[in-house]
Amino acid sequence: MRTMRHHLTTLLAIILTTMMAGCSGGYSFTGASIPPEAKTLSVAPFPNYASTVNPQLSQKLTDELRNMFQSQTSLNIVNGDADLEITGEITSYTTRASALTSGDDVSMNRLTITIKVRFINAYDEKANFEQQFSRFRDYNASLNFSSVESGLVSEIVTELCEDVFNKAVVNW
Repeated sequence: MRTMRHHLTTLLAIILTTMMAGCSGGYSFTGASIPPEAKTLSVAPFPNYASTVNPQLSQKLTDELRNMFQSQTSLNIVNGDADLEITGEITSYTTRASALTSGDDVSMNRLTITIKVRFINAYDEKANFEQQFSRFRDYNASLNFSSVESGLVSEIVTELCEDVFNKAVVNW
């Protein structure tokens, strides 16, 4: 029994090693598909052109995008020219009523953030894009917006960065 288990373990190790060797190239464990020759990424700061400006949003968005690519790919983050380049701007930052009570009072508000992103892949022109991404979060209208704003922004920024990452290098 012990010998059979040893043989099965050895066989499994050989199969896994063979499979892993066949998965080399421009792929990562996160599902990112990046040309193997691409080594660098630049993410330019996102200027804020929204009519309402959250002063921390530009830096938070830029930092989170850089961190996401750095932690989930083998790309080196650089300033300026790079193999992959992300530029963009914040185009909208709005709060609006999203739900009313039976008495026409506002019960929920919605924070929406919209960004416009340009992605350039020096090795695959077909991967280039220019696209708007928008995400929102609802919050109880009885709450003071300034008390929930930071948490809402963090959640929305994370989702926006995931959207950009997936569009840029996963393309599901």
